[in-house]
Amino acid sequence: MSEDSELERLKAKRLAEMQKNISSQNNVESTPESPKPVSENPRDLLVTKLGFRGLEVLENAEFQFPNETKMIIQKLLELIKTGEINEIIDGGQLLALFRSIGLNIRMETKINVEQDGKFVSLNDKLSNQSSESGD
Repeated sequence: MSEDSELERLKAKRLAEMQKNISSQNNVESTPESPKPVSENPRDLLVTKLGFRGLEVLENAEFQFPNETKMIIQKLLELIKTGEINEIIDGGQLLALFRSIGLNIRMETKINVEQDGKFVSLNDKLSNQSSESGD
């Protein structure tokens, strides 16, 4: 059941991020003439440009390679500000970027399969089958 609680925690975290992004977009749209603060944290600026699972990859990268990740964040922001990158960066693209420069970011991998109308981990399914066949 810890996987269910972890999944719910991740869903809640992602929902909070999405709500924050929506509210910040609404604030920007409602006050277009207000200048943006120059002293914003570069990481926070990059997080606004991350898509699906981008934050998860960024957090893993920061944990595993903190110094290198800071430099990459700076370079990505430069490219975003100059307009060379003008799209949302999803987790797969960010992970590919880190790996292309030699940083092998390790990600937790889970394989879920459907069993009796709900998703269970492959490990649980295999352990249930082996215990059933052993009886």
